[in-house]
Amino acid sequence: MLKKVIGILVIIAIISVGFFQKEAWLDAIKTGGMFSVLFSMLLIAADVFFPIVPFALIAALNGAVFGTANGIWITLTGSMLGTILLFFLARYSFRDWARKKVQAYPAIQSYEASFNKNAFTAVLLGRLIPVIPSLIMNVICSLSQVRWHVFFFASLIGKIPNIIVVTIAGANFTSNKLLSISIYGTYILIIMVVIYKKFPHLLKVPKK
Repeated sequence: MLKKVIGILVIIAIISVGFFQKEAWLDAIKTGGMFSVLFSMLLIAADVFFPIVPFALIAALNGAVFGTANGIWITLTGSMLGTILLFFLARYSFRDWARKKVQAYPAIQSYEASFNKNAFTAVLLGRLIPVIPSLIMNVICSLSQVRWHVFFFASLIGKIPNIIVVTIAGANFTSNKLLSISIYGTYILIIMVVIYKKFPHLLKVPKK
């Protein structure tokens, strides 16, 4: 019971601060400097729990403000911070509730089985080809037998391509909007083609 209470308080605090202070946080990020790096990481971490601000927008903003190299590691650090925190909260505080939610989606349950067979590959592919929303995937992994360090490193590697693309697009947006849009658009097109060609069955998730 105590774990659930603590978990609820943590989630409420993260979402509340992120939601009510998002404009101030975005303004703080734009100013640059050490505190803006911290604000960016925290906002991205909060975004893992609830889409307060579109992830692509924050990543692109980091690229524009901090440059490509710095923007990538700042975005990746914030994303992994939120990801691993959600993983532990779902595994140890909300396991029963999360299990009931997942049981309502047979297709997702079958996807969960793949984590138990080859955890690293399943998590890696899930990050590289985001058929299932990141929030749902984090919960599924927490309910499976995936060890936390396998989940962490597979997620870390799988997130890198998307973050690199979005950050580069953001870093070039001011100087060359067409190039920026083309970079991100090409990446999305490649992902959609791969999903359609290689994993069409994963698109058929029955509604509750």
